[in-house]
Amino acid sequence: MHAYRSHTCADLTAANVGDTVRLSGWVHRVRDHGGVLFIDLRDHYGMTQVLCDGDSAAFAELEKVRSEWCIRIDGTVKARDPQLVNPKLPTGEIEVYVRDLEVLGAAEELPLMVFGEQEYPEETRLRYRYLDLRREAMQRNMALRSDVVASMRRRMWNQKFREYQTPIITASSPEGARDFLVPSRLHPGKFYALPQAPQQFKQLIMVSGFDRYFQIAPCFRDEDPRADRSPTDFYQLDMEMSFATQQDVFDTIQPVIRGVFEEFGRGAKVDQIWPQISYRDAALWYGTDKPDLRNPIKMQDCSEHFRGSGFAIFAKLLEQDGTEIRAIPAQGGGSRKFCDRMNKFAQSEGLPGMGYIFWRDQGNGLEAAGPLAKNIGPERTEAIRQQLGLGVGDAAFFLGGKPKSFERVAGKARDVIGQELGLTEQDRFAFAWIVDFPIFEQDDETGKIDFEHNPFSMPQGGMAALEGDPLQVLGYQYDLSCNGYEILSGAIRNHKPEIMFKAFEIAGYGADEVRKRFGGMVNAFQYGAPPHGGCAAGIDRIVMLLADTANIREVIMFPMNQRAEDLMMAAPGDPTSDQLMELSLRVIPQAD
Repeated sequence: MHAYRSHTCADLTAANVGDTVRLSGWVHRVRDHGGVLFIDLRDHYGMTQVLCDGDSAAFAELEKVRSEWCIRIDGTVKARDPQLVNPKLPTGEIEVYVRDLEVLGAAEELPLMVFGEQEYPEETRLRYRYLDLRREAMQRNMALRSDVVASMRRRMWNQKFREYQTPIITASSPEGARDFLVPSRLHPGKFYALPQAPQQFKQLIMVSGFDRYFQIAPCFRDEDPRADRSPTDFYQLDMEMSFATQQDVFDTIQPVIRGVFEEFGRGAKVDQIWPQISYRDAALWYGTDKPDLRNPIKMQDCSEHFRGSGFAIFAKLLEQDGTEIRAIPAQGGGSRKFCDRMNKFAQSEGLPGMGYIFWRDQGNGLEAAGPLAKNIGPERTEAIRQQLGLGVGDAAFFLGGKPKSFERVAGKARDVIGQELGLTEQDRFAFAWIVDFPIFEQDDETGKIDFEHNPFSMPQGGMAALEGDPLQVLGYQYDLSCNGYEILSGAIRNHKPEIMFKAFEIAGYGADEVRKRFGGMVNAFQYGAPPHGGCAAGIDRIVMLLADTANIREVIMFPMNQRAEDLMMAAPGDPTSDQLMELSLRVIPQAD
């Protein structure tokens, strides 16, 4: 017999009754029933109930074991009494009578329990992550992650992509976040960078003639943490393809992502049609470029109804350039109590409040109620109701100003309204392509033009587009949103040096600086670069959605905490004097 097991803790069934078996695993739970010990023995695959009484030579040793001891048992498979069968377990028809026991690893008093559903502070869970990972939900999440990655790889190979690896130690490349720098021992005073993404390398792979590339790529960004983002590193499904249009990229990656969600989505509905929504429309309708389309609410511009109206706050606001009033329709939200609650929500988000109108039946017909209705009068109120398609028992909420000043709150309010009124559909994965991103933006204070999004995207219209108003230039850049999260981003790349130089010139970067910062890629583009494009899908965030959790650390095996610390491994740590000398570095103490 094998030194540790003949079966896993998920293998045994009624067909094994009478067999002599060997199992190894962790003591999940101990129950003493007056001289008979019952132990749930757990391994990665499942659970088996084992028992022992005073007639067994192993009884005295088994009495000593406690939760999370790692043990090996030899025993005989027995059928459970019919009334004791556990249909929830694959091994629920049997139990194993223990005849021999070996303790493989005793456990001290546990800082957190594996058995049960107790909640522990995240700091405790991360400090003792190896115990936290033994819990059923975490085992399930990590297995899911592994299966999702395997599925992605299979699906990419089926699309005739090959996997190539790109460097981890490289030069700094702007991807919208801070680099992690690595000092060079051989070149004192100089630094490598950990790649924020394989962006430049995958484009160079296209220039090198490899038509379809993908990689399960580690990426490193020194970012402020949040629930759906790791502060240090993450993994993405990275892909690039030559001679491809934007639609080609969509048609290629969409069945991969959709297939993964269908395979691992727990039976939830997966949308088959993924609309393409312009960046500007997404901001107008949803207040965000990663909308949750399970929520049917679409915001609308209602500025004309308030221009010159009796509601002085909005009327005066609209006299300023670039301002507008947006309405959030809320079917079923027509009560003063709900409207007051949403007004308080806006105040909690830093705004003065949120205007509202709600419609009710007073017995003699439809009546509009609320402060706004009284100020603008019945004619304007009725026009708003008809524009928004609302009726009795419905409401509308209003925010005004320059869109960038209130869009974020408007988007959050839309989400809250959809959830509280039961409008947001559950058990569904709703996708949307966000397209037509502006390439440039202008600083309101300085007037300076800079890149708003990826500087390497091909402008729609090519060089001709760059000769006009920079703020009107759109790029072949796109994101994919799912249930309110951005899960993929990509672009058709700017592969022509003259267009790239012109785009950077508009943003205030001279040709010499472009060559200095991106010399490898610019040089390569001078030697017959093909048109190419691609994208990268965030594996951590996709698994987070599939696992139905809102915290990305629940699907990363060894994550950092909110302060970018590894409590288990004590990182970051202090370097030794010898290490600093080798690297020609000196640490300057921070002032208190």
